[in-house]
Amino acid sequence: MASAPLPLAAAPIRFGTDGWRGILGVDITIERLLPVAAASAQELAHQAPEGLTSRTVVIGYDRRFLAPELAEAIASAVRGVGLTPLLTSSAVPTPACSWTAVERQALGALVITASHNPPEWLGLKIKGPFGGSVEGDFTAAVEQRLAAGALNVPVAGELERFDARSEHLEGLRRKLDLDAIRAGLKAMGLRVIVDPMHGSAAGCVQDLLGTDVDGLVSEIRGNRDPLFGGCPPEPLAPYLKELIAAIRACSQQGQPAVGLVFDGDGDRIAAVDEQGRFCSTQQLMPLLIDHLAGTRNLPGSVVKTVSGSDLMRLVAEDLGREVLELPVGFKYIASEMLAGEVLIGGEESGGVGFGMHLPERDALFAAMLVLEALVQGGQPLGARMEALRQRCGGASHYDRLDLRLADMESRRRLESLLATTPPQEIAGMPVQEVITTDGVKLRLGASHWLMLRFSGTEPLLRLYCEAPDAERVATVLTWARRFAEAA
Repeated sequence: MASAPLPLAAAPIRFGTDGWRGILGVDITIERLLPVAAASAQELAHQAPEGLTSRTVVIGYDRRFLAPELAEAIASAVRGVGLTPLLTSSAVPTPACSWTAVERQALGALVITASHNPPEWLGLKIKGPFGGSVEGDFTAAVEQRLAAGALNVPVAGELERFDARSEHLEGLRRKLDLDAIRAGLKAMGLRVIVDPMHGSAAGCVQDLLGTDVDGLVSEIRGNRDPLFGGCPPEPLAPYLKELIAAIRACSQQGQPAVGLVFDGDGDRIAAVDEQGRFCSTQQLMPLLIDHLAGTRNLPGSVVKTVSGSDLMRLVAEDLGREVLELPVGFKYIASEMLAGEVLIGGEESGGVGFGMHLPERDALFAAMLVLEALVQGGQPLGARMEALRQRCGGASHYDRLDLRLADMESRRRLESLLATTPPQEIAGMPVQEVITTDGVKLRLGASHWLMLRFSGTEPLLRLYCEAPDAERVATVLTWARRFAEAA
């Protein structure tokens, strides 16, 4: 897959929905990263909750090029502002750093990662002492510190390292009945094939389930490859051909199987069902809602983003659960988790969090709960999802298209058109409702809608559609593309 041309000059330092990211060697350099790390650590100390006396900042990193070296470098920046860096001893899933921040009562964590972005990217995520991403007011304060130009001199010193990976896995073991999952996999003969996409979650599922599962658990693409096989480490169907082929081979041999996929830093999840069909969070969230609210009867509301499938709401309401629909971005879900009792919260791009765990996306925890749901229900993923749709209704087809507009002026023109005169008819069907929680969502019928949402910083339009069949999804997205390009 060809990457976009590299920019000639570095972009201004601006934090997005979860951290600061950019092109390694252009946007992300040691000269730019050190002051960002120093300002972030200072702000963690400044905004520490009352009673938190720790001076420790956890530092982690993923498997990208230069990530270990840059993690060591920012430790000196943390030490330079009078705080104590605590460095992971290996590449780890980002949620492991969030877990450590809570367990060790640290000020927070700084993680060198670009998550699911293309291989040439790198960045920095900031996690608070509560175990989740800091909010916009925090990153705005970091940007203000950088603009003030305060001089912080890095201080070299002996680094304390620790095994964050083992601590995180041990924490998950305490929250899961892994013996029951192992027994269920054996009883079903359900094969589990894990694809960590060369990222930092490699080996974790096997370590959790152990070897006593009759050879049912295996992994592909578990080696470190900073180029990620030439594509972004994002759990999307076009990047999962090897896993899909492996699952289909199992199906041809008459063996039920499920594929579990993690992104580059282990905070996003997707799956492949026993027929080799890609299953995004749009399918996994309804399954998890049914399992946690129905089978396990755990308390709390369900939180979904406005781009999430209607099936999430239908399953939750079938079980008598309140449903909150929020703008796109896990930070909104995390805020609800910190404010009230939430059973589960998720977004369509692969992030799922649980009220009984962390206000954070943790793909390993989600993966184990998916397996728990399958073995307790005694059905593989595709069959279980079909049974859910039969019970609750809802469409089974969804897709997203990212459309790059000509320039920012084209974007502003289209934004104005949608705000003042949104479409009244789409591909031959009347618009029944206009929802403006985030972007513009145009409802066409039961489990049938189109959503248009702009990127926060560039002329990029994201088009989302859910419909009763795949042909209708394609028709609506084609209509939406032509509408946007003609505006």
